[in-house]
Amino acid sequence: MTVDMRSPFRIVLLATGGTIEKSYDAAAGTLTLDAPVIETLLDALDQPDVQIEVRRVMSVDSLDMGEAERAAIVAAARACLVDDAPDAILITHGTDTLAQTAAALAGSLAGLDRAVVLTGAMRPYRVAASDAAQNVAQAVMAARLLGPGVYAAFHGRVIPAGRIVKDYDRLTLVEQST
Repeated sequence: MTVDMRSPFRIVLLATGGTIEKSYDAAAGTLTLDAPVIETLLDALDQPDVQIEVRRVMSVDSLDMGEAERAAIVAAARACLVDDAPDAILITHGTDTLAQTAAALAGSLAGLDRAVVLTGAMRPYRVAASDAAQNVAQAVMAARLLGPGVYAAFHGRVIPAGRIVKDYDRLTLVEQST
């Protein structure tokens, strides 16, 4: 038997909030971003040769995300690439403005030499029939397989930055047609 002695594939996950992180507050009857869930979600995945470090950048619903928040995400990704040199970066993000953040990353990370993959969920991780774990697992796989660039991984699709569109009728992300 041959044993692979290479280091694990290293991913830095930048958590920014969005539906994927929301929890139901029964007292208020609303979804909130008060209790982080990404670590719990990752612990439930079987990724024996992947090392994922979670860093909280912010906890914002993407509808409330503006240029200052997008700039903070770009700065966090740039710092991560320079200081840590992970094999890939994964960013959890709300779906309503994920496309704008992906475009900002693609436009700001000149000479990118690895994959930066954004993902999120249409239904929070802590609710029934959530797509969160599926999307995160697929984003991890995409990060390992993709060449340099910025992408979204969502519902079995990989979409390059600049072509990401939220389909509100089908509740998914799709690639913009030419």
